[in-house]
Amino acid sequence: MEKRFTGKIALVTGAGSGIGKGVAQRFAREGATVVVADINQAGVDAVAKDLAGLGVKSLALTLDISKKAEIIAVVEKIVKEFGRIDIFVNTAGIVQSHNFTELGEDVWNKVIDINQKGTALANQVVGAQMVKQVPDAVKAAGRADKSYGKIVNFTSISGRRGREYQLAYSASKAAVISITQSAAHAFARYNINVNAIAPSVVETPMWDQNNKDKEKAFGIDAKKASDEFIARIPLKRAGTAEDMAAAVAFLCSQDADYITGQALNVCGGIEMD
Repeated sequence: MEKRFTGKIALVTGAGSGIGKGVAQRFAREGATVVVADINQAGVDAVAKDLAGLGVKSLALTLDISKKAEIIAVVEKIVKEFGRIDIFVNTAGIVQSHNFTELGEDVWNKVIDINQKGTALANQVVGAQMVKQVPDAVKAAGRADKSYGKIVNFTSISGRRGREYQLAYSASKAAVISITQSAAHAFARYNINVNAIAPSVVETPMWDQNNKDKEKAFGIDAKKASDEFIARIPLKRAGTAEDMAAAVAFLCSQDADYITGQALNVCGGIEMD
């Protein structure tokens, strides 16, 4: 595999399992130094151990992305250890499924805090660090002739259109698209590229848990419903963490230097807007 990220420092949130883990592994295979952060310390410790086996430097940090102070602390640790952050991929998030009229404020607040507020805060803090790394001459010029950072957020095809049983989740993921666009505008003068990935069904522990939640909440056969949804996907399969990681790697490579403010559907064709 081509090592496009040798010498780069990459931060991946939500890296204790699922898509985040897959993204971290992809960066490691392509030569990056990878910082894995997650609210689940045991998860990132295990991932960091796997990455060390690939012969790259890694660092495992605990992070609740809904708390700005924790994001700042993580960024400071990375800068102290490695001097900078070149790539930031934010996969941290949660999904909750509830009857539309019965969604409680506690659930709404939790989903919005992590998916929406957490994305905004992380883009603010990490983006500010990337700006610090831009040479003064480039800042003075007001434009850059090369990329000085890559940020990729994770939205969802549920952020494209509302979902009856995912009021809070869909709203939060629609907001992630807007946050991505706002950040892309804010950092464009420094040529810091900010984009998003919009998956559909991805085979991860979070998707499995969502199926269990649906069965408990609605008394349905969630596995059957999931299989029926997957059957409607034009490519006739669910996505994998590796599929998402491949798209992230493209957006973080030099091949995507002229792409910013976009939300790329990586969904097997179920969403074509």
